[in-house]
Amino acid sequence: MAWLEVVQTGALTTVQDRGRPGNAAIGVGESGAADRESHDAANRLVGNRIDAATLEATVGGLSLRSVGATCISVTGARSCPTVNSLPVPDYSTLHLQTGDLLEIGYPTTGLRTYVAARGGIDVPPVLGSRSTDTLAGLGPSPVKVGDQLLVGTDMLGWPAEDFIPPPAEPENPVWLRVRLGPRDNWFTPASVHALLEQRWWVTTDTNRIGAKLDGQGPLHRRKRDELPTEGMVAGALQVPPSGKPILFLADHPPTGGYPVIAVVDTEDLPVAAQLRPGHHIRFVPDTAQR
Repeated sequence: MAWLEVVQTGALTTVQDRGRPGNAAIGVGESGAADRESHDAANRLVGNRIDAATLEATVGGLSLRSVGATCISVTGARSCPTVNSLPVPDYSTLHLQTGDLLEIGYPTTGLRTYVAARGGIDVPPVLGSRSTDTLAGLGPSPVKVGDQLLVGTDMLGWPAEDFIPPPAEPENPVWLRVRLGPRDNWFTPASVHALLEQRWWVTTDTNRIGAKLDGQGPLHRRKRDELPTEGMVAGALQVPPSGKPILFLADHPPTGGYPVIAVVDTEDLPVAAQLRPGHHIRFVPDTAQR
């Protein structure tokens, strides 16, 4: 039996898998890895099932000591990992021996780094998922110094590849595809136009729940009615009274009472989850060519 001893946690490190979908009716959000493409890539590199649990480290700073031989991978934000203070490649299969120290640096690009161990992180599932939901408080607590994270048995055969080309650095501004609605008719035509024509940027108020955006000016509503509470999804651009959109991410609330002017395409959410404060965004209708 092998495990990973947590030496440092960084700003926030949580256990994540592909979430717990299908529970919105009982008030439970989906949660799961904010950047599922990076989570899936990390699992693929060590031969895990796609839903095996990984570690999601926000802005780096995670250090893990291997107890027993472990096979790991590091993906997501480009975080300059080292083993025993020697640089090692990310997006590659790495083999650790007892006592080896993996350190995740501060990312040069991106926000969230994923560490997979062959067999997955073995913590008790809640409603079918090992994910930490920071909004609902479901799943394991955020990782803390001294934790001993057992390596499980959620593996398949060894992968055919031990290296995956890392994704390209996102453009600035990054283009995110959106579908207008369901409440775009609650906003003035000028505000709908502004959503698609002006630049927005990620503020420092961003976490796994969502990213608050700022722009050249707020969005204005033309309807002042009270909106009944309705379901929310990851990617929803909810507009509170300030007129500054909030882009909901993995731990978004299952319901909300502010109108949603548009929803970001699911395929673009991994990119959105890696945007750091200050990064600029342009929204484009998903039927348009970039």
